[in-house]
Amino acid sequence: MRTLTVIAPVVVMFVAVLTGCTGPKKAESPSASSSAPSGPVTAGQAREIAKAAYIYGFPMVDSYRIQYSYFIDTKNPEYKGAWNEVHSTARVFTPADVAIQTPNSDTPYSFVGADLRAEPLVLTVPPIDKDRYYSLQFIDGYTYNFAYAGSRTTGNDGGAFLLAGPGWNGERPEGIKDVITADTDFAFVVYRTQLLGPDDLENVKKVQAGYQAMPLSSFLKKPAPAAAPAIAWPAPLTPDEQKTSLKFFDLLDLQLKNAPTMASEREIRARFASVGLTGEGTFDSATLSPEMRTAFTDGMADAWAEYDTFKKDKVDTGEVTSGQLFGTKEQMNGNYLYRMAGAVLGIYGNSETEAMYPMLSADADGKPLSGENNYTLTFPAGGLPPVNSFWSVTMYKMPESLLVDNPIDRYLINSAMLPNLTSNPDGSLTLYIQNGPPETDNQPNWLPSPAGPFTMYMRLYWPKEDALNGTWQAPKVTRVS
Repeated sequence: MRTLTVIAPVVVMFVAVLTGCTGPKKAESPSASSSAPSGPVTAGQAREIAKAAYIYGFPMVDSYRIQYSYFIDTKNPEYKGAWNEVHSTARVFTPADVAIQTPNSDTPYSFVGADLRAEPLVLTVPPIDKDRYYSLQFIDGYTYNFAYAGSRTTGNDGGAFLLAGPGWNGERPEGIKDVITADTDFAFVVYRTQLLGPDDLENVKKVQAGYQAMPLSSFLKKPAPAAAPAIAWPAPLTPDEQKTSLKFFDLLDLQLKNAPTMASEREIRARFASVGLTGEGTFDSATLSPEMRTAFTDGMADAWAEYDTFKKDKVDTGEVTSGQLFGTKEQMNGNYLYRMAGAVLGIYGNSETEAMYPMLSADADGKPLSGENNYTLTFPAGGLPPVNSFWSVTMYKMPESLLVDNPIDRYLINSAMLPNLTSNPDGSLTLYIQNGPPETDNQPNWLPSPAGPFTMYMRLYWPKEDALNGTWQAPKVTRVS
């Protein structure tokens, strides 16, 4: 869901942070910056434009897949409820939650799928005890993190926030703490409420019950405006289908319809329009000529080839950090390949100042992690992750990037568990990472792995400066057998 640094052979991915980083450099490849063709589009030009559109649009289409399951498809086991309402999950995520890759199991979630076409929403947050971390992450249709509310940004005193779409130009009403404006007609708000321990769930439920959403007209006690037109939502593609199906572009055109063209993107949107991706929601891949079908298909393959090279050469080596893959549109600075990479590796990742995500995918010898082996992860005395809130280490099976079913229902180890963990005589803390249980004395520190390949993500919520500037580094994973 970050800054990537390579700690010896350990890949640290997802938000390690570059101090003073204003975001990635703007993409300079012709596929991202060339003007729209002046005449009829050739097959070669269409291939280039399809590649650029795929890189640009992958996060939008993948986000649609998730939100369709959450707010539209009532028969989907992941369905949360209607748009413009707060839907809380009064539990941590488990292996049964499969819609989002690399889900966190630290903080029970609440969600709002916001349809802002008719009028803004007012989101009310109750006062929350000062020792409990919470956050509201505001994500637009592009998957940019365009705003935050919560412990780090607005404090724990509560308040009402107005969330508006791009067409709203009203004044801030009395009683509204802040006005938050999205660049797209649909937005996604992800609430995270810290669970302080296994006996704390009822308290989390009380906090979640205080999260409220209402239309602005209801807040002002005025008549509601006319409802926005109903949308015949098409079925999304599966993650595998998104890689090769030309219906990807049909869905992208629909997403573009709800994303008014920004001044900085007039040129690239004109390029897309030259091949029929006008943002009117009418693109139909079934009508493409055989030649253009081949061009679009090849463009998709080219996009994945560019992503694979980028990940191998830039992300896995630490040259590009996860902190550069998530942020505001200003921070991302028109680099759509970075935005795509963020969506592929962990969609809806937090901006680095809110949370960091070091990824542990290899052992100290650079070999991929597998449940065929046993490992340890040791934090030296005084070397626990430096955070203002809390930290965790979560296990994911690969290639699915999902939580791991295990006999003790333990999907992570976090700082709230420290009183129940066993420290070494020198004050260090060792986690035992393996498929089967370790020796009895070490079982309190056991993080179960799957039988096959896996990776682990650390999460540092509200990281301190030592984490942000790289002074603190994640420890290495050591193979012991």
